Amino acid sequence: MTRTRRSFTDEFKREAVKLCKQPGATVTNIARDLGIQTSVLRRWVTQERGGVLDLRPNRPLRSEAATEVERLQRELRRVTTERDILKKAPRLLCKGPAVKYGFIARHRSVWPTRTMCRVLAVSHSGFYEWMDRAPSQRSQDDARLTRLIRESFELSDRTYGSPRVWHDLRALGETCGMNRVIRLMHLAKLQARHKRRRLPGDTGSRLENHIAPNHLQRDFEASGPNQKWVADFTYIWTAEGWLYAAAVMDLYSRRIVGWSMSDTMQAKMVSDALLMALWRRGKPSSLMHHSDQGSQYTSDDFQRLLKAQGITCSMSRRGECWDNAAMESFFSSMKTERLSRKVYRTREEARSDVFDYIERFYNPVRKHSKLDFLSPVNFEQGLMG
Repeated sequence: MTRTRRSFTDEFKREAVKLCKQPGATVTNIARDLGIQTSVLRRWVTQERGGVLDLRPNRPLRSEAATEVERLQRELRRVTTERDILKKAPRLLCKGPAVKYGFIARHRSVWPTRTMCRVLAVSHSGFYEWMDRAPSQRSQDDARLTRLIRESFELSDRTYGSPRVWHDLRALGETCGMNRVIRLMHLAKLQARHKRRRLPGDTGSRLENHIAPNHLQRDFEASGPNQKWVADFTYIWTAEGWLYAAAVMDLYSRRIVGWSMSDTMQAKMVSDALLMALWRRGKPSSLMHHSDQGSQYTSDDFQRLLKAQGITCSMSRRGECWDNAAMESFFSSMKTERLSRKVYRTREEARSDVFDYIERFYNPVRKHSKLDFLSPVNFEQGLMG
């Protein structure tokens, strides 16, 4: 039997290399968990160290010319920062160190301290020594009030804004104004938890001529791999906003064969998930792809991809989530077992956790009741064995 050469998307490579950077992780163990050759993963790590593989999301592999362009862009940002500092303080170069230190202290949240010290020709050690001098009475009062503000904020489970915190301080006998509480909360980076945003709506237009019949008919059983694939995407909330994750499942083994994540709800995301599935599984001879009637799946680009690959399109009836119950069940499990237990500060944190759940837990480890409590990977290996 001839071996099929496996292909991996840039997104898969980035997430795999990021796992290798975690404390205690080894290339050998990560490669085994992901089911890839150790030499392949070592090559990706080497590419990342050489600047060819960019770990930031949605960045393609870079050529030497692109790397040079990025270096020049960094140099331009450095020069621009120095120019902005001098424009803000045009007459400070002839002033004494104490005046320069005051300027640096006031603008530490705007520019890096060491950069300002270098541009203004003062030592950073002298600045920190100046900062360590005995604080004024006003500063001491601010520090005491900040501790009380933080206690009130934490006791409210991080839900209180400045008005409620101010009333707590008044109840403790403190005499301070509302504006002072606002300023101290801002400096301490204490921000009340906002109400969870409503789920974003699908504002894209659905092309009626691309809506396919429901060929699947809720028959979620398959006699072999690459016969029936189901697909959908979900929303993951982060402090930076929504992250969208699309996935493709093979109903035979319940394995997630393709996935993709994006900051926007575009058709490219679901197309990338299908392309990953095709790269992993090869071009199937007879395959049905089932999804809902979302604008992403009825788009011209996605429908052209299905047609080019000879894939039969099937879609759920409008408003019938049970027509795609297997995919809904997967997303429910992922949120219950992993996502809902955490609060993600950035989309990048959520992206890494989704990758870890799919590639290191769900596919190779998680036991599935429909598979006699085997994991999807073990179930397929038993078939090949």
